[in-house]
Amino acid sequence: MKKSSLRLGVNIDHVATLRNARGGAHPCPVAAAQLAADAGADGITAHLREDRRHIRDDDMRRLKAEVNLPLNFEMAATEEMLTLALEIKPNACCLVPESREERTTEGGLDVAGQETYLREFCAKLKAAGIHTSLFIDPDTAQVEAAARTGADIVELHTGTYAHHTDAVELVKLQNAAKLAHGLGLEVHAGHGLTFDNVGAVAAIPELVELNIGHFIIGEAVFAGLDIAILEMRRAMIEARA
Repeated sequence: MKKSSLRLGVNIDHVATLRNARGGAHPCPVAAAQLAADAGADGITAHLREDRRHIRDDDMRRLKAEVNLPLNFEMAATEEMLTLALEIKPNACCLVPESREERTTEGGLDVAGQETYLREFCAKLKAAGIHTSLFIDPDTAQVEAAARTGADIVELHTGTYAHHTDAVELVKLQNAAKLAHGLGLEVHAGHGLTFDNVGAVAAIPELVELNIGHFIIGEAVFAGLDIAILEMRRAMIEARA
């Protein structure tokens, strides 16, 4: 398969984490999203969690209204989040598993175990003109179930690969991407990606978008958000060369 261009979505959750640690309005995640847009990001991702530990409802509203980039609204598949998504109307909603105890999303959504519910949930989003994405592990059964839900996109969880960076996990991602593409799904990936490990993932030809947050925001502390984004973009372009 010919390699296409690869989009970079920047997750700005942890700008909000820093803001919330002190209270008040600074640093502003919407300002960070605007800086990301200026640095060449292709989209903005933000996860509105049930406990509002970082991103808040008004952040999502402002991101949609004030930032001229597609907004990827990460959320649990709950009625509360559905109501907000239908109000805000982001470009896409990425459905993720969520637990109050976890520090970050620890794995993919069990689409195969709740296929009927997710099919109905995706249909409500799609009826409102919102693209639907399912965050899943690179597993054949989950990819096939995702296709049956009518979702537009799967985002492959790269966390296990990022933690171990071994050939077995990379092959799982490659095979899942190929299968998903063959089933008519747009294929994204993300979680735990860094300058050091992004290359092998970015080289997977079926992928059209990487969503990266924590590492970029961490690097921004030292180098600035624009430099961190430009460096990640460089690594992605080199992998596709």
